[in-house]
Formats: sequence, C-alpha cells, structure tokens
Amino acid sequence: MAELRFYFGTMGSGKSTQALQIHHNLTKSGLGCLLITQLDRAGGVVSSRLGVSADATIIDPEVDLFRLISDMDRRAGGLHAVICDEAQFYQPVQVDQLAQAVDQLGVEAYAFGLLTSFQGLLFPGTQRLLEVADRRSELQVEARCWCGARATHNARFVEGVQVYEGDLMMVGDADNGQNSTEDKPAVIEASYGLRCRRHWLAGSTGP
Repeated sequence: MAELRFYFGTMGSGKSTQALQIHHNLTKSGLGCLLITQLDRAGGVVSSRLGVSADATIIDPEVDLFRLISDMDRRAGGLHAVICDEAQFYQPVQVDQLAQAVDQLGVEAYAFGLLTSFQGLLFPGTQRLLEVADRRSELQVEARCWCGARATHNARFVEGVQVYEGDLMMVGDADNGQNSTEDKPAVIEASYGLRCRRHWLAGSTGP
C-alpha cells in the first residue's frame, strides 16, 4: 500500500538533498514522479545547498493538491510518487489532500520539512503531517550550533539580534541573509542560524 512519509529536521540537515536523491532514483528507474515545493529559495526549482537541483512545480496555499496529483496521474499514465519539499509551508488542508491522494490514487508521498519555526513552534503544516503521516522520521544528518552541540532550533536574526516574532512565511538564504516573500520584495535584512536549545533560548549570536 502507498504511504505518506514525513521527514523532518533543522536547516542544514539535508532535507532537500534527500528529496532530490529520491526524485533522481525514481525517475532514473522510469517511474512517474512529481516534485513540488512552496516558497523555496529559487522559483521553479528544488535546490540543495550542496549545489544539486531539479525543476519543480511551485504551489501556493490555494492549490488543491489532490486535484493537482490526480490530473498529473492521468496525464502521465500513472504517477508513482509525489515528493514535497518545504512541506512545513503547506496548509493543513493541503496535507489532508496529500493523504487523500495516497489513499485514493495509490501514489507514494514523501514530504520533507522543518519541525519548528524560528519562534520555536510547530508549523501548521508540520503539525498536520505529524498527525496524519504513516511514517515520521527525523533526518539523522546532525547540524550543529556554533558551540558544537547538536542543533535543535532554527533562529532568525534581524540586524544581528535574534527575534522571536515576525512573519512566519518569510523565506531566505541562511548563507547571505537576504530574505523575500513570494509576492513582495524584502523590506528587512535578516539571516538564519542553527542553535542548540540553550543558545536559542538565550538568544545568543555566537562567541
């Protein structure tokens, strides 16, 4: 039976890299595969910080995922799997639509996303995935805080100060600190970093 699998981790834990690897393996085997993402760093592409990338379908919060997958299944003459990057940004109803595609169409679903936001709270999409996924797996590539401890939290910094409030749907590059949303240019400069729980709670910017 087809399953909905949810893989989660912090930034830098290899989520996009593993999504791309699964996509590569399936398509190389001749299996129909749909790669989708939302609010990724590059429009129309799933990209890994290791330098690999693949064309992807960009969805917005209004897209009916069951209809999208069903249409692709018909056009492709049978879809084997859908791979979802940046799944934390999906609406809870879209997660239910993804589960519907698994159950009714027999399409395998692989979802990759962050567990918590810079606020230290579950993303709504992540919460729903944890509630309905057949399998939930934490990625074992351990990112590290500046102190060397295992990173458990994603932190956002504005003008060098860690912030705990702000727009949840703000995506940027943790390497150069430039951020933007889908529908408007960036109005602030921010950066992201990885922290252990102790330094995330302390708002520490490093040694």
